[in-house]
Amino acid sequence: MKKSIFLLLCLTITNAVFAQKQIPEAKVSEIQHTFLKWWTYQTKNIMLSRDFIPLTVASKPTTKEFFFNELLTGKYIPVKMKSKSTEFVYQLYPIAAKADSSIKATIVQSTFDELEHLKMEGKAFPEFQFNDLNGTEMNNNSFKGKIVVIKCWYIHCAACIKEFPSVNELVANYKNRKDIVFVSLAEDTPEDLLAFLQRKPLSYSVVPNQKWFMNAKLNLNSFPTHIIINKEGYISKVVSNVESLEVALQKESKIP
Repeated sequence: MKKSIFLLLCLTITNAVFAQKQIPEAKVSEIQHTFLKWWTYQTKNIMLSRDFIPLTVASKPTTKEFFFNELLTGKYIPVKMKSKSTEFVYQLYPIAAKADSSIKATIVQSTFDELEHLKMEGKAFPEFQFNDLNGTEMNNNSFKGKIVVIKCWYIHCAACIKEFPSVNELVANYKNRKDIVFVSLAEDTPEDLLAFLQRKPLSYSVVPNQKWFMNAKLNLNSFPTHIIINKEGYISKVVSNVESLEVALQKESKIP
């Protein structure tokens, strides 16, 4: 099915499903009462890097790009809506006039990163020639016909290290899938990485000295960043956390 036809079908179905007014799972005024309340709500309920159905202020289905651009204005917050389907549904709500300014600033910053990730999806992964810590050579041709999961990180990134146990478990879950490869790009030197990984093991292949590639070729602004490359060499998904990665990889690995 062509992408344009698929998107049209999804939009038609979505419009039918959301013809009635949506109801938020939480009281919008209460979650904006303080930054801490909003942050607690946001971290538990909103994950912009995950697939979701975006709704406008008027409860109308829209695109993720439009949704993100509206959030970038600093006028709205994303709110999770009640849904009978298994899909996540987020709607735009105006930020309260008395809301902490930190709420606006945090939403704008995180949304900027998510929009940049969204723009990467569907593009060919840049040409590369890597050598991991074991001396294994990798290039675009090496991964033809394989799904490639890339983790971008560096040693002093606390969030990157915190998810090591989860990404190692993910590798273990797919150990019998010979068509799925796990590669990590790190900013650090081989010497620093070898010493660090003795204390904090990572099940991915680790490629050192990739700060330039991640900055110049991938234009990354935040870490960790996870990229899934499909079997044709195109970026199918870019996410910022392992929870979203698990969902995205499950979907990608089932595509024939």
